[in-house]
Amino acid sequence: MFTVIVVIHLLLAVALVAVILLQKSEGGALGIGGGGMSGFMSGRSTANLLTRTTAVLTACFFGTSIALAIIAARGRVPVSVIDQPVPTQQAPAAPSAPGSPAKPQAPAAPAGPSVPLTK
Repeated sequence: MFTVIVVIHLLLAVALVAVILLQKSEGGALGIGGGGMSGFMSGRSTANLLTRTTAVLTACFFGTSIALAIIAARGRVPVSVIDQPVPTQQAPAAPSAPGSPAKPQAPAAPAGPSVPLTK
């Protein structure tokens, strides 16, 4: 369920970016689909359609965001920072003598066959 909602959420995000970029910019420099769409729809109906599409995609995006937050918080037990114990600091361990390296250990005897070899 979580994976399905995440995939829908990502698709909504991509669609929302695409619809926003298609809208005509008031500044004139940022809109991709601003001026050359007179054959498809009039400018006013295109703006109205894109505005409504943006609103619907935004509402769905917020809905999936809230659903993901609820699903993520479902398994947690609420914990207060005030109720947590204060960590105690331990004294640092005393370092070993700096001039004396540790003695190397003798290698372990190799494991031989379990049955003795006979000639």
